[in-house]
Amino acid sequence: MQLELLKRMEITVFRAALEEIKIAKTSEGEILTKPFLDACKHMLPVVDKCGASMSLVKNIVDANIMKLESRYLSNPAKFNNLQSILRADAAAKATKSSSSCTTALLWLTRAMDFLVELFRNLLDHEDWSMIHACMISYNKTLKKWHGWICGSSFMVSLPTTPQL
Repeated sequence: MQLELLKRMEITVFRAALEEIKIAKTSEGEILTKPFLDACKHMLPVVDKCGASMSLVKNIVDANIMKLESRYLSNPAKFNNLQSILRADAAAKATKSSSSCTTALLWLTRAMDFLVELFRNLLDHEDWSMIHACMISYNKTLKKWHGWICGSSFMVSLPTTPQL
């Protein structure tokens, strides 16, 4: 059932995200803020389908999107690309602040890495349970960045039964 739903989602949600990603990078290599954030937003309904236990991941992704989008909307011309947002944090000497857009982008991309790995595992290993796929994906992508408490919280929040 997990695989069937993921394949159906591939046609709609994943395809929409991939289309956004195609236009997010300019020929000069800059990542455009709005298309990048729109592509990330396309993943939120997929995470919803994974059940309430994945709300931690969804909330992290959503909060970081909102922080970056807020900066973008404060001056769309100035913050048209992600580099300009990072440069503004650097100029304000705020890159290491937990409330910075730099930190938001860092954790957004880490969460996206986790989600991509999770979906890849679910598609490649039809026999894996959701919890097993989550644990393998977490260990490969996020574990190295989390301390003991955060890692334990994540493991406790894992789905006990597949919702897909």
